[in-house]
Amino acid sequence: MGILRAALIGAAVYGAYKYLTKKDELTGRSIADDIQDQAPQWVEKIKGYKDELTTRMNAPMGRYTE
Repeated sequence: MGILRAALIGAAVYGAYKYLTKKDELTGRSIADDIQDQAPQWVEKIKGYKDELTTRMNAPMGRYTE
């Protein structure tokens, strides 16, 4: 049973890898290439959310503050 499960998981991972790295016929780019190009923008957006959340967590909260 364990071998069958490992084979199925391996096949799924292989299929996902092939799908993500397959080049598009029109543009010659893969999904992985697009993700690499957009990653820096996503990191900057996440940093903005983190800063906003940090500011909210450090701000006084209503009538229970000193």
